[in-house]
Amino acid sequence: MGKIAFLFPGQGSQSVGMGQDLANKYENVKEIFLEADHALQDSLYELIMTGPQESLTLTTNAQPALLTTSIAILQKVKEYHIEADFVAGHSLGEYTALVAAGSLSFRDAVQIVRKRGEFMEEAVPNGQGTMAAILGMDAEKLTEITNEVTETTGSVQLANLNCPGQIVISGTREGVEKACQLAKENGARRAIPLEVSGPFHSRLMESASQKLKEVLDKHNFSSAKTPVISNVTAEPVTDADRMKDLLIKQLYSPVRWEESIRTMMDLGVDTFIEIGPGKVLTGLVRKIDRKAKIYNIFDEASLIKTVEQLRGDNE
Repeated sequence: MGKIAFLFPGQGSQSVGMGQDLANKYENVKEIFLEADHALQDSLYELIMTGPQESLTLTTNAQPALLTTSIAILQKVKEYHIEADFVAGHSLGEYTALVAAGSLSFRDAVQIVRKRGEFMEEAVPNGQGTMAAILGMDAEKLTEITNEVTETTGSVQLANLNCPGQIVISGTREGVEKACQLAKENGARRAIPLEVSGPFHSRLMESASQKLKEVLDKHNFSSAKTPVISNVTAEPVTDADRMKDLLIKQLYSPVRWEESIRTMMDLGVDTFIEIGPGKVLTGLVRKIDRKAKIYNIFDEASLIKTVEQLRGDNE
């Protein structure tokens, strides 16, 4: 039997009603949502369950909402004694991974990501920064283009290295638009503008990272019981201080997702379970390696199905 990794989704996977069937049925799941309300002094639970979607999608709401929903679902997964050998999360999802790994309390994590969302929104005035997905171009060639555009037109960097042939770029609106144009002229298959409220994981987030450092310093981090694969290094981390340092860098550094998955595979992981709303991350794993076993747990039906399949695999 190979090793198991839990994956936790990032911003973009939020939807109204996520986690609702489990929260309605199980008191211990609902308690997680109510704990978030208490920690934030806000009615996040009501927003998650009833919307509107526009409000839920705001960075300051989406981040704590996704973290809360993923941890609420994880609460139920634990009852089936499914244990992870490694955990990883995409951008915001890394905070969920830290809670899962025992490095950060849920209450602290919710408060941190609410602040993180605020700082990310404040860093660049709305409409001045953006992101785009570039399909069918390798990182080396795309880096040449973004470096050239940064010097001539406007700041733009590689933000998410998601899977073969899918890289997200981030920066000023002018920089991203120019880089999209040049990427297509140089053989990229497509350049797709993304619906985001800011240029995440670009150098424009450096001001937000300084504020985030002040917040992180006020919270307690412990050594992780389960190794967390860092977005910044694509390597396992357990040390609390190192983790904190990497979370600050994470705001303006690319998410090395493809490398993170390959690192886990090299360490013996063959089973990836995405816990939380959506199926984005398992979709990326499939593109990285078709042989990997992938599961999604986002409601009770998918939980039971996954448990049965895992038991079947073990027999």
